[in-house]
Formats: sequence, structure tokens, C-alpha cells
Amino acid sequence: MPNIGPLEIIILLVIVLVIFGPKRLPELGKGLGKGMREFKDSVTGKDDDDDKQQLTAAEAQQAPPPAPAATAAAPPPPPEADPKVVEPETARSGESRG
Repeated sequence: MPNIGPLEIIILLVIVLVIFGPKRLPELGKGLGKGMREFKDSVTGKDDDDDKQQLTAAEAQQAPPPAPAATAAAPPPPPEADPKVVEPETARSGESRG
């Protein structure tokens, strides 16, 4: 079986660049990496859910307890008047003048 040298790799990369173009290469690399990662995880038997549960348990142990609230919650600001909305009193007074 022949060895693949740097010249063959460069030729292969140039052919891929010509076929797919420079805009699609990052997408292809990202997809290829994701696929390889999923394949490796499926072969080794790792599950993402197990990893996430272990991470959240470790973060909960390291996280400090929340500080008690020292101030009362501020009331929400009053709603601002919409310039498009005409109040009923204004509409009536405008009609009676005319």
C-alpha cells in the first residue's frame, strides 16, 4: 500500500476546494467533526445525557448558595401612553366643538 505524502494531501485539498468552494468548507468541516464525535461516542458507549447530569451535579456542589435579597422588589414602571390611542374624553370634546 503506497504512503500518502504531503504532495498528495495538498492535491486532494485543492480538488476539494475547487469542488465545494471556500464558503462551504467550514460547514463541511464542522459537519465532519460532529459526525466523527457522534460516531466515537456511540462506539465507546458514552451518552450525552449522562455527561450533562454529571456536569450539573458537579456544578451544584461547587456553586455558592444564593444570597438573600436585601431590598424589596421594585414595582414595575407605569405603562407609557400610546400616542395612537385617543382617550374617550378627548374624542368627545373634539366632536362637540365641531
